[in-house]
Amino acid sequence: QVQLVESGGGLVQAGGSLRLSCAASGSPLYMNAMGWYRQAPGQRRELVAAITRSGATNYADSVKGRFTISRDTTANTIYLLMNSLRPEDTGVYYCATSSLAEVHFATDFGHWGQGTQVTVSS
Repeated sequence: QVQLVESGGGLVQAGGSLRLSCAASGSPLYMNAMGWYRQAPGQRRELVAAITRSGATNYADSVKGRFTISRDTTANTIYLLMNSLRPEDTGVYYCATSSLAEVHFATDFGHWGQGTQVTVSS
């Protein structure tokens, strides 16, 4: 119903920046809210950032002021600009979509991509 293709992960030193991109295709019914969640080994999924169709955003407290999510609704693409990266930001980042108008938890997403690894070295 929804296909998601992520890009932009990699290895970066602490304090550096990365930009993730995600192109979505499929049924618009499942692409109301879009966003990113991450999962580190042995950790539960954590919502990183989400954005509604109208552009309203919400962030995990741990990334506020450092990460910025944006959305090109026409192209069904979202971006995550990550600045001032920390070792604790390391994990697999998944692009995801939801039929809900807005999401506040990783479990609110109904579709997600394969994930892209982000590794921040100290």
